[in-house]
Amino acid sequence: MTAPIRFPRFFVTSPAPCPYLPGRSERKVFTELKGPHADQLNEALGRIGFRRSQTVAYRPSCLDCQACVSVRVLATKFQPSATQKRDLKRNSDLIVTECRPWATDEQFELLARYLGHRHPDGGMSAMDELDYADMIEHTPVSTVVTEYREPLPNGKPGRLVGACLTDRQGDGLSMIYSFYEPDYPARAGLGNFIILDHIRRAAAEALPYVYLGYWVEGSPRMQYKVRYRPLERLTREGWLLMEPGEQHRLITAATAPRQAQDESPSGVRGKDGQPVKFSAS
Repeated sequence: MTAPIRFPRFFVTSPAPCPYLPGRSERKVFTELKGPHADQLNEALGRIGFRRSQTVAYRPSCLDCQACVSVRVLATKFQPSATQKRDLKRNSDLIVTECRPWATDEQFELLARYLGHRHPDGGMSAMDELDYADMIEHTPVSTVVTEYREPLPNGKPGRLVGACLTDRQGDGLSMIYSFYEPDYPARAGLGNFIILDHIRRAAAEALPYVYLGYWVEGSPRMQYKVRYRPLERLTREGWLLMEPGEQHRLITAATAPRQAQDESPSGVRGKDGQPVKFSAS
């Protein structure tokens, strides 16, 4: 006789400054992922807007704000833009390898360069090697580290220029956290390429979705997610396709020149996907 699946216990964090919109506070609801049914629970929660961080699944549960919206790309219907086609072509020689979730010094050194350049004041900037190993290795679900390496003259994998912690789900790939060589003109568009590669690989496996986490309208650092079409967002009525006209407007706004676009407003910390600690209120 099969033991019944126990309904998970959920907890709520204490309010804290919002990492995306200044002047607002955030709160999260979370549960622990453990046991033989962790994969199934993670996938079920992912379909209703939860994200994984190590052995925890969480989603925003703010009292006065619903700005964080879960989004996913329809991988099998994706049509790249002209810019995305250029990014694919420019980086098409990279060697892509799915590795077991085991932290390496090379990965951590790349992450440190990425955070120091892109998110120097973020909540992850103080991570050390042990913190990074926890992020990568503490997973109760089907997870890989996707590495992107430049080829050596003999065609073998060489320098690591990008990586992504990726959960493999029954309906797609969930991009937990990606990082890449931040100041490398020869490899422009690396961040976009990593997402495009996940979309391409999901489609090749007939997996319908690539989960990108939360999109926050009004947060400049989150607007890159609207550039991938077609895109679905999670609403109270379920997953709905973003209207082409609205998405075109958002893409135009996201790609327009913006003064200090990469500067973080006061109080902003870190990038979507990896809250380091959870404590119930």
